[in-house]
Amino acid sequence: MVNRQFGWTGVEVPVIGQGTWEIEARPELEDGAVEALRAGLDLGLAHIDTAEGYGRAQDVRGKAIAGRRRQVFLVTKVGPSNASYEGTLRACERSLKRLRTEWLDLYLLHWPSHYPIAETMRALEALVAAGQTRFIGVSNFNVSQLRAAQAALRNERLACNQVPYHLGARGIERQLLPYCAAHRIAVVGYSPFAHGNFVSRSSTERHILDELVRCGALFRWDVLAQVGERHHRTPRQVALNFLTRSPSVFTIPKASIVQHVRENAGGVGWSLSDYEIAAIDRAFPTPTSLQHWMRRATRRAMRSLTRISHSKVNRNCS
Repeated sequence: MVNRQFGWTGVEVPVIGQGTWEIEARPELEDGAVEALRAGLDLGLAHIDTAEGYGRAQDVRGKAIAGRRRQVFLVTKVGPSNASYEGTLRACERSLKRLRTEWLDLYLLHWPSHYPIAETMRALEALVAAGQTRFIGVSNFNVSQLRAAQAALRNERLACNQVPYHLGARGIERQLLPYCAAHRIAVVGYSPFAHGNFVSRSSTERHILDELVRCGALFRWDVLAQVGERHHRTPRQVALNFLTRSPSVFTIPKASIVQHVRENAGGVGWSLSDYEIAAIDRAFPTPTSLQHWMRRATRRAMRSLTRISHSKVNRNCS
């Protein structure tokens, strides 16, 4: 697995890690999830991401990394409903217990919160001082929110901003990615396959195929497939390679079975040509300013729903 420096930290982190949102969607799938995570570690996908809002996910991650903690770059998050000063400290304690570890490599604020950002940042700095996390960061922050978080810090620096980033959502390339690169903040893109909505020709429903043809989605898939053929790679591997072409970007695809973990691992270690990058860029263009604004508005609405969901989960897990 290819590693690169994680922002300003100097730590070498795998370009492709392992996302874990709903990786064990049902209890009977838990053993398979553990097996997939351990297979990923064997392949060098040592960046494992989770969150307190993921229900029992942290318990499963703790089981997967048992005996291998020092091989892992371990990340978890405090939910916005717990992001007061004391709430953040308590949330971290709970996560450490569930992950069966004494420290984290990176602790993030999952979403912007109704608590003052200065209060949350003060708590994150306290966790660094206590040795409970090495680095701190945020998730789902735009540039203005990043600036506010940076201004609130006194002793530490933001190491990371984790945001959605896939071929159909490249809006971060306009402002957020350049800003983070300039400030040496690592960008970790989640849902690189668009929450499972990655288009393919495997659809068997005729009406679905007709709609994909009408909107040009299959043309875009063919671009990825043709590029992949040249490199003996799958379209998903081509997508991962394209998304991580910037030296400040990492990605954390989810994979609940070993076969998909192996496929994800093959997304780096080879290079796209300038021509191939241009072809993919034409097939999956960055959104216009209006499109980007509309997508951000949709994400804000979804964030409100997520906060409610996370709040319920956190109450149940407390």
